[in-house]
Amino acid sequence: MVSISGSKKLKRQMAPQFWGIGRKDSRFVVTVRPGPHKKSYSIPTAVFLRDMLKVVTSLREAKSAIYSGSVKIDGVVRKSLHHAIGLMDVVELENVSDVYRLVPAEDKLLKPIKIKESEKTKKLVRVISKTTISKGKLQIGFHDGRSTISDSKINVGDTCLIQIPEQKILEIIKLEPGCQGLVTRGNNTGRIGKIETVEEGTFILPKRVILSLGDKKIEIPADIIMPIGKEEPVIQLK
Repeated sequence: MVSISGSKKLKRQMAPQFWGIGRKDSRFVVTVRPGPHKKSYSIPTAVFLRDMLKVVTSLREAKSAIYSGSVKIDGVVRKSLHHAIGLMDVVELENVSDVYRLVPAEDKLLKPIKIKESEKTKKLVRVISKTTISKGKLQIGFHDGRSTISDSKINVGDTCLIQIPEQKILEIIKLEPGCQGLVTRGNNTGRIGKIETVEEGTFILPKRVILSLGDKKIEIPADIIMPIGKEEPVIQLK
């Protein structure tokens, strides 16, 4: 029988730069299987432990740690080498005091930062879809593949601060002028600025945001902006 969920390996030359792997080692590296994040915007658990955090030195050690249930992602034990870890995911390791969150940095699409113990149950998720279901409630879809049912007034592009793993919405951050916005992809990845205006999309142009970054203003697509708070980020991002 053939696999219906894609290959388990990837040529090293084709791997994203932010994985931080050596290009001239063995020919192949484990890759991401279909899951919560897009393949090009995520990193497999085994590569995260070995090449990004460097808490293990080989794939064999990574397998031992993962299969023994020592890795928690967003508060849930994950036992797959290929599980996709992506934007704003919180990673805990058994017998390791540090807790990590993956955020965009100015030099990388994803970079792990150490966060406080009190913040490991909080996560920012961007709203990418909403559907009206029975009794007037909304089914909200988030950037990390999860969804929830809510009767709150939420629009696509807004950000929700949720409690993990329960998935309870703690706060809604609107995509609106005056809010702080984090650039998640592109040339300005990882930069935080003030949202000046939000331009509605047209038949030709997508929805855009005018973002103030220090002494300059840039216009970028709204789908790569994540609102993170009014005056400052509601969670630790640096």
